[in-house]
Amino acid sequence: MNATEAFQTLRRLAPKTDNSEHCGLCRQALASQHDHLVDPRTRRLVCSCQACAILFNNPAAQYKRVPRRVRFLQNFDLSDADWDALMIPIGIAFFVKQSTAHNDGYRIAAYYPSPAGPVESLLSLEFRHADDLEADTEALLVNRAARESFVLPIDECYRLVGLMRTHWKGLSGGAVVWREMKLFFEEMKNRSVVAYKNA
Repeated sequence: MNATEAFQTLRRLAPKTDNSEHCGLCRQALASQHDHLVDPRTRRLVCSCQACAILFNNPAAQYKRVPRRVRFLQNFDLSDADWDALMIPIGIAFFVKQSTAHNDGYRIAAYYPSPAGPVESLLSLEFRHADDLEADTEALLVNRAARESFVLPIDECYRLVGLMRTHWKGLSGGAVVWREMKLFFEEMKNRSVVAYKNA
């Protein structure tokens, strides 16, 4: 057996690398579009097949199933004064109703995307606008530049943060990252149903 034949034999015996995503619970291979679960204690997302995701429709379960619906809030806009009071340094932020911060209720947390990942902004005022969100699984995403707001799955907010981390270049981010962000918001608008919310 020459060196080429030996290498081919080793290649056949070596375990095959599987780059596809798998369910975090049962290890079944997943399609590119699949369900997610969130652990409210750690806020960690877990990829899930549909069969496993159905098991976590119970609110008392360890994980919560992340919904897929996207709602475009037709009449919702934070005033400039309300936005300034939040002290968020960029024009994009998402707000999450977290169920584990206090035993007697919920805490509204604000995050904004950055090149280093999501940054939490401590809210120093009552923020009533996120009260009707599904706890831990949905977010209110506000894009001040476009004056657009959405209620969407929390995994989409993490995807938005990932886009910024992946494509950011230099001090200003570069043209690519802002194009990707624009495409993200266009996709959300195309996927959304129109809803109305009193600000």
